[in-house]
Amino acid sequence: MYNRVDLIGDLRDMGVSPDGVLLVHASMKAIGPVEGGADEVIQAFSAFVSPGLLVLPTHTWDQIEKGNFWYDPTATPSCVGILSNLFMRRPGVFRSLHPTHSVAASGIGAESFVSGEELSDTPCSRVGCYGKLYDRSAQVLFLGCSLKRNTILHGVEEWNSVPGRLTETTALFRIRMPDGSTLERPMHLHDQSHGDISRNYDKIGPILFERGIARSGRLGDAECVLCDVRRMVDCVSDYLRLDPDLFLDDRPVPDRKLT
Repeated sequence: MYNRVDLIGDLRDMGVSPDGVLLVHASMKAIGPVEGGADEVIQAFSAFVSPGLLVLPTHTWDQIEKGNFWYDPTATPSCVGILSNLFMRRPGVFRSLHPTHSVAASGIGAESFVSGEELSDTPCSRVGCYGKLYDRSAQVLFLGCSLKRNTILHGVEEWNSVPGRLTETTALFRIRMPDGSTLERPMHLHDQSHGDISRNYDKIGPILFERGIARSGRLGDAECVLCDVRRMVDCVSDYLRLDPDLFLDDRPVPDRKLT
């Protein structure tokens, strides 16, 4: 049975920067038994990163499959796990107004970090929260889950204008604003004509480890991967300039010297 002290020690040993920006993709089940359960896991992260900024995805893209194009940041549940749902409801946590790929944040500058997402018309805008992770030289932690969950790479493909990754047409979303009004926002969606591209995102993993961009660790029972966001984005961008369709298949990525 793990406790908060154990988890904080694991974060420290893994090399998480307590005063930096940390995005966490997490599987609660993978951590194993924790005294206090999921709430205690959130407490451990919040305590360790309290001098910095803690960010969790609170995505709601699953609503599209249900025919629901209404987003209420105070009520629409996250589709990416129990930790994200608990975190976004905590006092002092701010959730962005992106109707499909929102994030929640707490810590230094959290409210400013999530602001402006209602102006996006793509899933992972360069000027939105995922782009800010790059600008802030954040770390991203994959806790008990693989690099297939690497939403930032959707952004990297988008920022590099890879053809066929976004729909040409838009869907109309309605966003509940903080003052209770409704904002109508047309949004391009991820193009699914090639299936779920993210199923192949983990193929870049060996390159990230070889170059020291990623490192492995453990939190509780969970195997983890910690990545430097800026270096990861730059590395993948270099490869996409050589091969925009890099992630259309699962063939290994050949390492090469890039100029």
